[in-house]
Amino acid sequence: MPIQEPYQLPDSAQDLPVAGEQNAIFFLNFIASISPETQQSWCPDVRAALPYTDAAFSSETDPQVGYVHVGQKPEWKDLTNIYRKKWNVHSVPTLIRYQRIDGEVKETGRLVEADLLDQKKLTELVS
Repeated sequence: MPIQEPYQLPDSAQDLPVAGEQNAIFFLNFIASISPETQQSWCPDVRAALPYTDAAFSSETDPQVGYVHVGQKPEWKDLTNIYRKKWNVHSVPTLIRYQRIDGEVKETGRLVEADLLDQKKLTELVS
């Protein structure tokens, strides 16, 4: 399965495992961490979107995706959270597509929160 969870982020997008060929793709799915009390994500939007993102990356032929756990609610709400500052993620869930273009890894698409529940938008991003 092409889902890597939990995914350990590299120092920068340039270090993501995007193959060397032009237009190679890798996805990051930023999600709320699992609550120790409920054994589920603390974020209801993440709980709603996970079945959609899991299905979108369930086949061996689907692109690779790393599921990044952003922490518990207090950690996530901290405005200095590394995912907010370094990766420009301000809502969870956030699914980002990275591609190698002209030798550099660049963000080429993003879906946030309820957009992940839109099957058409999700399919377009992942295809």
